[in-house]
Amino acid sequence: MDCGDAGHILVSRHVAEDLEQYPRWRSFLHGLGECEVKHGTQVGVVNLYSDEVGNSQLPKKFRALKKRSARMRWAAMTSALLALAAIVAGIPILSRYRAGSTLAASDKSIAVLPFENRSRDSDNAYFADGIQDEILTRLSKIADLKVISRTSTQHYKSAPENLPEIARQLGVAHILEGSVQKSGDSVRVNVQLIKAANDSHLWADTFDRKLTDIFSVESEVAKTIAEQLRAHLSGQEEQVIAAKPTDNPEAYDAYLRGLAYSLKTVNTPANAIGAQKYLREAVRLDTPLRVAARQALNTA
Repeated sequence: MDCGDAGHILVSRHVAEDLEQYPRWRSFLHGLGECEVKHGTQVGVVNLYSDEVGNSQLPKKFRALKKRSARMRWAAMTSALLALAAIVAGIPILSRYRAGSTLAASDKSIAVLPFENRSRDSDNAYFADGIQDEILTRLSKIADLKVISRTSTQHYKSAPENLPEIARQLGVAHILEGSVQKSGDSVRVNVQLIKAANDSHLWADTFDRKLTDIFSVESEVAKTIAEQLRAHLSGQEEQVIAAKPTDNPEAYDAYLRGLAYSLKTVNTPANAIGAQKYLREAVRLDTPLRVAARQALNTA
């Protein structure tokens, strides 16, 4: 409200990162930069609009910032030239300072890489994809964490060798790797939290559970990561990440199958049909899954 004009639909950068996970919203998001709101707080702002809704015009507040930036450009160029000489002379010092600053600024940032399917049956890959996405979704509910969206991580391998470089590309300090092995109604989930700067393990664990208890794994992993990264976790956030969407393992299995189709990088008619088929089956088996299934259907 402080940053927009009539008709504008402005969301924070944090909300936009969540929406970017869904292809149907991605083309509607247009970054504007930082805006000062109440009490001098700076907020990253994204303009949400399409041909039917929203306002595509640059808000007045940002137009004023743009004009002010243009007036200051020549002065800034002069200052930049003077600073360049100092930077060149002090590259070693600057590099050490920048490295330390980057780590300090991103201590509570994490990317969840694709989980490896270690089941004997390759058809169980959907289950590994679903568990990874459910853990990522729970982490994204923690406001004190910066969590990279799945669309930014899905093209990486499940266990790459160049973790520091991947972390640099994604702008995070930590990486979560994992694997899932499903056999009948039993599931084994391995996870390891890695500090990318020195490729060291902060935490790792193995969970052997029944399908009926898989939600406790997803919740426990999210909570432990928050503790390891010293992220503040409110009472409401604890309830959200501990929520159990269903007591019906068949319904949840159908949901994960549909979710896997909706998460595929190529949006084909076959993938859309597969997602709709299994997500509707999940709702038929257990109505409480309706909200989660509808969100996944919107991406299919």
